[in-house]
Amino acid sequence: MIKFKEKKIIITSALPYANGPLHVGHLVEYIQTDIFVRFLKLIGKDVVYCCADDTHGAPIEIKADELGIKPEQLIAKFFKEHQEDFKNFHIEFDSYYTTNSKENKYFSDLFFERLKKKRLIYKKEIEVTYCEYCKRTLPDRYVKGKCPKCNAPNQYGDVCEVCNATYETVDLIEPYCVICRNKPIRKKSEHYFFKLSSLSDKLEKYINGNKNFQQEIKNFVLNWIKEGLEDWNISRDGPYFGFKIPNEKNKYYYVWLDAPIGYISSLANYLKSTKKTEKIWNESKIIHFIGKDITYFHFLFWPAMLYAAGFNLPESIIVHGFLTVNNEKMSKSRGTFFTAKDFLQKYEAEHLRYYYANVLSKKLADIDLNLNEFRDRINNELAGNLGNFCYRIISFVNKNFDGKVKDIDKNNEIINEINNKIKNIEKYYNDLNFNSAVNEILLISDIGNKYFQKNEPWALIKKDKNRVHKICGLCVNIAKNLSILINPILPKFSENLQKQLKLKNLKWKDIDFKLKNHKIGKEKILVKKVEEIKEELFPLNLKVAEIIEVKEHPNADKLYVLQINLGKEKRQLVAGLKDYYSKNELKNKKIIVVTNLKHAKLRGIESQGMLLAGEDKEGHVGVLTVKGAKAGDVVNFGNLKNSNKEISFENFRKLKIVVKESKVVSNDLELKTNKETVSVEKVTEGKVR
Repeated sequence: MIKFKEKKIIITSALPYANGPLHVGHLVEYIQTDIFVRFLKLIGKDVVYCCADDTHGAPIEIKADELGIKPEQLIAKFFKEHQEDFKNFHIEFDSYYTTNSKENKYFSDLFFERLKKKRLIYKKEIEVTYCEYCKRTLPDRYVKGKCPKCNAPNQYGDVCEVCNATYETVDLIEPYCVICRNKPIRKKSEHYFFKLSSLSDKLEKYINGNKNFQQEIKNFVLNWIKEGLEDWNISRDGPYFGFKIPNEKNKYYYVWLDAPIGYISSLANYLKSTKKTEKIWNESKIIHFIGKDITYFHFLFWPAMLYAAGFNLPESIIVHGFLTVNNEKMSKSRGTFFTAKDFLQKYEAEHLRYYYANVLSKKLADIDLNLNEFRDRINNELAGNLGNFCYRIISFVNKNFDGKVKDIDKNNEIINEINNKIKNIEKYYNDLNFNSAVNEILLISDIGNKYFQKNEPWALIKKDKNRVHKICGLCVNIAKNLSILINPILPKFSENLQKQLKLKNLKWKDIDFKLKNHKIGKEKILVKKVEEIKEELFPLNLKVAEIIEVKEHPNADKLYVLQINLGKEKRQLVAGLKDYYSKNELKNKKIIVVTNLKHAKLRGIESQGMLLAGEDKEGHVGVLTVKGAKAGDVVNFGNLKNSNKEISFENFRKLKIVVKESKVVSNDLELKTNKETVSVEKVTEGKVR
């Protein structure tokens, strides 16, 4: 449990990068933080929620170059878009700012000077990555290669997205310039370094002594410290979009130096003063929310900088996992890559807030947005339980008592049961176990529904109208309390429910059963149901086939006529493989066939489908094949289902299917049977035809 003294609490979310739109993966963190902030404010805590756009570094330059605009124009564009997205998802910052600000320059210089005075910053000549073709030093995002720790391909020059290792650009294996794709050289350059290694003992003590940190994260970080921390290069050669280091002509702060300082600068923006900021920061409790991919920076570099510069260290850093959609990486081809704006074209913002709250806890775990489960939760729980109970009681009171609540049924058993659950909910919110809070809220709504149903007020009203009036009074009080309990998760639902109850801006202290002699307003549907989610289909129907006969084409020198077994049927194919395979090489081979391709005659012989093959730049051709699968087995890209609709050859050619490391890929999804991954003979990289 996070314990709070009566002092200001500064809460931050990681800074979104200003080179692209927000997507539903980003929103996990901001919704998680916003729920916690709203809860704290609801119970009367003094909270400031700070964030900012992260605006410096090579990716900003790269994106601006692509669009033919200046970096300043790019960050202004996404600053506006990000703010719109946050507003649409009811995420309320007390300060949303930018790292490209005078306040951030001031505090970056302040940190730099204080670290220098403590002799924690020194200069050292190092080798940097330099592109002779582009005539420039390549910052980390301008160079890619294999990770020096885990050998993962296509990793940027600062941190591996697979194993989270950090390193220098010159450490990359088989590096290449992302601009021109040529191999860079190494060149000498003098840079500034922060003595992170000298603070290892302080960091170890800080991590070990903090009871708020998630244990699995503590284990990771302590292991990094045990392996030995390396000093940190905090400068970059120009050209570089960022803050120039004082008294230097062509040296800039590395983006990861000034980015987290953006938390402090955002607070300065809130306070409208840089002078007050350090004092307020140091007198406050600091809580960060981050994704697990930036753990190293926030648990090592950032606390070390804060400590050395004389700033208060965070008392809690909440780390969440990654988001998948339907247990797969988000995919545009499957219709499961949602930007924040895309999502709102199909669903309600509070639907996503509710779903995330259902799966978020203090425990570090990846999160899956299962669209069918998403629909069921919204329709059955949010609409069918919570929304239905509130609508049902308000409409009944309006119909039978002209909207008037006089007294309540003093049912102590139900009131005590609900009060116990309210105590649990407060603890769950405080402990960041939102999933448990949601479950208890639904149970309270369920208690109200069962109580109302058991008393059958529609029948009892004919015999004892006064008794029914009191029953309705208790139910209205339950609905009022629910409007407060659900407020951190569903602020608009809460606001609309309170409006229907003719109440406003209720706080946690207003949770009670004392609402009497009160007139409520007109009922309205509180939750819009989600329509059945139609699954996206891949346009090809792909199956494993076994070649049972190979003959020469009578009218073409380069074509074979194949007889194939598809399990439940046999077909004939015409294939241009004569230059690449002998008849014996093809006989009995298991291949992948497009079974829904429109039949066509090739040089007078009908082809009832098409086999798939890979081709590289050198002209090598190899068929797609499997070993363990059986004839007739279905082949899919990821979990994407195949279409049975006939497809023309022209539409087939529009599909982007490629070979990567001898595997077949479409929009980041691998081609597989239920037993194995499809491989490609003779071709490692190329296209599928």
